[in-house]
Amino acid sequence: MVAPEHPIAAGLGPSFVLEREEMYGEPFGMPDELIFISWFQGGEVIRSGCTFHCGLGRIFYFRPGHESFPTYHDDNVRLVLANACRWAAPNFTVAAPPANARHGALEPIP
Repeated sequence: MVAPEHPIAAGLGPSFVLEREEMYGEPFGMPDELIFISWFQGGEVIRSGCTFHCGLGRIFYFRPGHESFPTYHDDNVRLVLANACRWAAPNFTVAAPPANARHGALEPIP
């Protein structure tokens, strides 16, 4: 783990192992934050948990996962996904108009 203090890493130990995973390439640019890296028996290393910010939006890229491997049954993976959902959720609210606010157009609409 590269950033154990990040909210997405909350509750995890210093590392965890997924026995069966595929190696994927990295066609993406520089992330805003690097949280996890993975390494494979052949010596390959990949950024496997990265965050990106786009306007008010938050994106979390998580590399592990394949439909034929039991990845999503791993408690650590489930914790990462739950933490990532909480981290990516909007943390702002849209203010309601005051009770005495005018509704409708301020000018006539032709």
